[in-house]
Amino acid sequence: MGGDLDRTGGQRQAGADPRASGRVVLLGCGFVADLYMRSAAAMPGIEVAGVYDTDAARLQTFCAHWQVPARSSFAALLDEAPDALVLNLTNPGAHYATTRACLEAGRHVYSEKPLAMTAQDAKALHALARARGLTLASAPCSALGEAAQTLGQALRHGIAGTPRVVYAELDDGYVPQAAYCKWLSESGAPWPFADEFRTGCTLEHAGYYLTWLISWFGPVRTVVAASAETIPDKEGEGPFAPDLSVATLFFEDGPVARLTCSIVAPHNHGIRIIGDKGVLSCDAAWDNAARVRFARRLTLRRRLMEHPFPRRLRLKQPTHPKVKRWGAAAMNFMLGPAEVLEALRDGRPCRMSNDFALHLTEVTLAIQNAGETSGAQRMTTRCDRMEPMPWAI
Repeated sequence: MGGDLDRTGGQRQAGADPRASGRVVLLGCGFVADLYMRSAAAMPGIEVAGVYDTDAARLQTFCAHWQVPARSSFAALLDEAPDALVLNLTNPGAHYATTRACLEAGRHVYSEKPLAMTAQDAKALHALARARGLTLASAPCSALGEAAQTLGQALRHGIAGTPRVVYAELDDGYVPQAAYCKWLSESGAPWPFADEFRTGCTLEHAGYYLTWLISWFGPVRTVVAASAETIPDKEGEGPFAPDLSVATLFFEDGPVARLTCSIVAPHNHGIRIIGDKGVLSCDAAWDNAARVRFARRLTLRRRLMEHPFPRRLRLKQPTHPKVKRWGAAAMNFMLGPAEVLEALRDGRPCRMSNDFALHLTEVTLAIQNAGETSGAQRMTTRCDRMEPMPWAI
């Protein structure tokens, strides 16, 4: 596949990829794979052409539950669907090696987060994808969802005036005391608590708001963050990643944002965008159809305040297929793969670009690995703002 490189080093298609199709294959069928299958059922035109996992018993159970074809090996997964986009749903520690193998086989990849566990590995994957003219996208894709796109439209239209500050929270409660051993996916996969604690809540969850922020405001120039493990002796084998991070993000062209991630503080997935005219807000990062509100600022009897009855903002319908709530989320996990497939089919730049995936990874790792003495960290990658979805312009 040919293609010109845009000014940020990402792949810009010169024409439709002859390998483009509406097919995907799943590499890995653990806990998160069921969420992709639920989403695939809501997306017309996407076919799951094969699944492979090193755990043969899990593979058979998953494929029997969802009625999709199991493949006997990694090579068979690729060979029997040569036109399919690979969804890398392996454990985070395996992302680098497995994605590299897919790219070396000439395949476009959509990876679960994080793209890699180190910035060096993420840059190596980005360079390989660029050299091969391949798409390398990374979850999460909720920035393509209705809630994020509604906020994006409000920002572009100046509903709240110039945005000055953003407060975003991704706190999930005191998870080490939760009944997580009872958390099972639809096809019976257990929640991988030990891997989650080793990978860390920042790598697992920060992207749910980082993608929104980067899509609206473009690249982060500087990260000033701190992170810590505040709960010792978690179940499983360590070492464990920080269970709390607090970051201040300075964008090249946008407001200052503060992002908090934890599996310690009470559940709070809210975001507030404070502008000159008032506050835009949303309370549920993991719900594509979450309500978006605007509270205008006013003075009442010499008291400065935001309006006590915020106005709800809505986009014209229809937007995108919705997925009913399962567990803590009501997200369509296939919005990202669908965007990649459509971009390849149409020969246009992908909103979930290679540069976007790399920059998201660098920023996330800077936050997670900050500790208490890292200070200001200048980012070495960048990406363009994301084009809005056509139904949100």
